Amino acid sequence: MLIAVSAAAVYPSEKPNVIRNLQGVVLDNETNEFIPGAVIRIVEMNKIYSSNINGEFLIPDIEQGVYTFEIHHLAYLESVVKIEISDKMVKSFVFYLVPKSIEINPVVVTDYKSFSKFDDLQELSNVLKGKELQKELGLTLASTLKNETGLAIRSMGPAPARPVIRGLGSDRVLISEDGNKTVDLSSSSPDHAVTIDPFNLSRIEVIRGPKVLLKTSTTIGGVVNVIREEIPTKNHDHILGSVGAYNETANGGYLGSMFIEAPLDDFSFRGEVSKRKTFNLVTPKQTLGNSYANNFNYSFGTSYFTRFGYIGFSYRDFDLNYGVPGGFVGAHPDGVDISLYRRQYNSKIHITFDGVINNIEVNLNRVLYRHKEFEKSGAIGAEFRILEYLGSVQANHSKLSFFNNGTFGISFEHRDFEIGGYVFTTPAKATNLAVYLYETAVYNKFSFEFSARYNYDSIDPEFKKIDSKIGEIKKRTFNTYSLSFSTVYELTKIVYIGFNASKSSRVPTIEELYSRGPHLAAYSYEIGNPNLEDERGIGLEAFVYHKFRDLYFNLNVFRNDLSYYIIPRKTDEINLQTFLPVYQTYGLPALLYGIENQIDWNINDKITLSNTVSFTRGNFKGSENSLPQIPPLKGKIEARYNYSELTIAFNTEWAAAQPNVDLLEERTSGYIVYNSSFQYSLTNENLVHNLSINIDNILNTEYRNHLSRVKSILPEAGRNFRFTYKLYFNY
Repeated sequence: MLIAVSAAAVYPSEKPNVIRNLQGVVLDNETNEFIPGAVIRIVEMNKIYSSNINGEFLIPDIEQGVYTFEIHHLAYLESVVKIEISDKMVKSFVFYLVPKSIEINPVVVTDYKSFSKFDDLQELSNVLKGKELQKELGLTLASTLKNETGLAIRSMGPAPARPVIRGLGSDRVLISEDGNKTVDLSSSSPDHAVTIDPFNLSRIEVIRGPKVLLKTSTTIGGVVNVIREEIPTKNHDHILGSVGAYNETANGGYLGSMFIEAPLDDFSFRGEVSKRKTFNLVTPKQTLGNSYANNFNYSFGTSYFTRFGYIGFSYRDFDLNYGVPGGFVGAHPDGVDISLYRRQYNSKIHITFDGVINNIEVNLNRVLYRHKEFEKSGAIGAEFRILEYLGSVQANHSKLSFFNNGTFGISFEHRDFEIGGYVFTTPAKATNLAVYLYETAVYNKFSFEFSARYNYDSIDPEFKKIDSKIGEIKKRTFNTYSLSFSTVYELTKIVYIGFNASKSSRVPTIEELYSRGPHLAAYSYEIGNPNLEDERGIGLEAFVYHKFRDLYFNLNVFRNDLSYYIIPRKTDEINLQTFLPVYQTYGLPALLYGIENQIDWNINDKITLSNTVSFTRGNFKGSENSLPQIPPLKGKIEARYNYSELTIAFNTEWAAAQPNVDLLEERTSGYIVYNSSFQYSLTNENLVHNLSINIDNILNTEYRNHLSRVKSILPEAGRNFRFTYKLYFNY
């Protein structure tokens, strides 16, 4: 069970050691709704308080020191939290309680993080967790996230799918596990898969705004961070875990999975294993050939806990074999088969302090990624190998002068990239060094966030050549910086308006600089540009959100103006040796703008209506040409009925036609697809059974995803029944 706990609003009193009017709120970890009637007990004082109808509570006075808070509610798991009360604490005090029907493990949390209006907005709009996460679980991370506001799915068959944020893909969207960058080639080409199985995730966050600069320099994109706590961060006093199974009919796929976490004195051990197998996808027209996938992955981790923190280690082995469909001009009729694996070692040291510095965290990772693309004859058409080392040292502080809390740190990344087969891109080594800063502040009704990041990048090709056909192949170095600033103003207790401005940067990848040759699985002959500059632009965003007990409303308007946008564009040329269409990489000025809206309305205690709308428009500046691969206007409308442990939902996914396309890009028509879901939870002492049944595309509608590279062959999946079962245990 993951509990986020945030520090409280405090004001120094006449007595220097006494804090008066300590205020807080208790929220549902799954829905973010207020929890009335929660009992808050301070163990050392043996005093008891309770939350009102708005989940709020007030502690009139308390001396500074470290206290143990016990939070109880009949419908939720107990939370036990140690918090240091001091006059340096920030202005929000929030406890999250996990419903008993979702998880079954009470947790002792020994530290806290700040909670601000930005965290509130992030939690409400950009987090998938609990029952909602189980309902949306799909074959890939992208299919799990496809209906989140502002997100779309780029695909080339079911297995190689990746999330797109506001029309931006590739490495403008960084994917991470427990905060560690996921190393694979999914950002470089649409036929490459993301090496994450979503089944055992406890939470998925889509991070935007200033916090993005803690991980990447691209502020106009975002970070998709999945959480499973592979390195245990808490030492439970009991054994906990889950066993699960998944099946869907559109591809005959099935999955079995298990994870367990167990304590032994000052150690905690975690293990996880899953196996998935899917067959060719059935569409309303016919079966999509060579769209199978087989995946096996496992991990284990351990942490040793001391009074000053913990030190941990984990290892993950991810193996995936999948097919990329054929049928395009220049491609094999039966497509291409891809085999890949990722072997990753992670280590972490987390040290806590009493004082301005709350904690320091050190991360070190080693990743080996191997990827082979096979023609149907068995010959290797392309081969890639990455050996990557990543590390960071990061400190989190509490109240410091004007700032309430913040983070600063340094990171490094070194990639050794090797290429084989019939790909003529030069091998290369890439090194990144970065320093970053993130700070928050509050002044009256204003809340502020600010972040900055400086990057040094060096990309050194193994084979240098002055007179290459694509230009001079030489070592490139880049010095870039990114900035981001956000503010939120409290109009009323339930209505907030905000603004974000950012300066974004991105260094071209090895493939964008030096590619030259056929990429059969992607149906393209790719030509890089060794003279590319760093991608850069200015992002602006305004938003308003309204939150009270029965209604949440959020509206965002954004504009990303890029003076230099790196993009591969399909040309009208065909490589005569391979008969593949030529894709050339350019750096051009571009403009993306759009609007997003999310509404959740609790009509009564049992019925909830929700609606999401996302629209992005992209153009090359100075011309009437549209950017390629921009999702159309799309949305989702859903009605949910909740009764005790039963939830029944009916929704419609819809998209408008996309006539705004780049040269030689195919237009798509609009569609409406109807879906339904059924969820039930049964609690039995130390066991919780969660069952989800989904029916997707009830009417077997023929529709096409504009961001799919196989849309010209066949539509998306037909009618699909998905069954998900999870048994949580706690002993």
